[in-house]
Amino acid sequence: MKRLIVAITGASGAVYGVRLLQQLARVEHCESHLVMSPSGLLTAGHELGMGRRDVEALADVVHNPRDIGATLASGSFRCDGMAVAPCSMRTLAAIATGLADNLITRAADVMLKERRKLVLLARETPLNLVHLRNMTSVTEAGAIVLPPVPAFYNHPRTVDDIVDHTVGRVLDLFDIDHEGLVGRWQGLRADAAAN
Repeated sequence: MKRLIVAITGASGAVYGVRLLQQLARVEHCESHLVMSPSGLLTAGHELGMGRRDVEALADVVHNPRDIGATLASGSFRCDGMAVAPCSMRTLAAIATGLADNLITRAADVMLKERRKLVLLARETPLNLVHLRNMTSVTEAGAIVLPPVPAFYNHPRTVDDIVDHTVGRVLDLFDIDHEGLVGRWQGLRADAAAN
């Protein structure tokens, strides 16, 4: 049984967390744990027209971001890791400085201290020096910073294609199969042969 924590914060890009939860629901023997910040809920409503119940219905287990005593706040909670999708610069800063002031940042802190996988879909542009230093700090602590930057080698036709590519990359990092979600790079020779 795989167990993955998905956090949705207030940065633009709530679709990444939602699509990740949708994909995890399709995976047998995978349990998803959702923590959504109040700002994440506002963003999901604005960008996707989804309310709290809509997003929470996608997860197997839902945790209140203020519940610092939840299972996720302890290293004894066994899981394969955590993805913060999207990760606001506020959340990134809190993780970088060890400020475990809510369940999202505490669970992220647990991932780092237990040497478990922590993937941060940092969403901001342009980046200032503080953002870059925080990204360096979390990387040095063991996190993976995965900004949702579109790839064009797979010839995306829709926004969904772009989102799916990023979500596929996240799933790859956790060794979760997603065949069909995104095409694998076959190299330029294979591409030329097809033409």
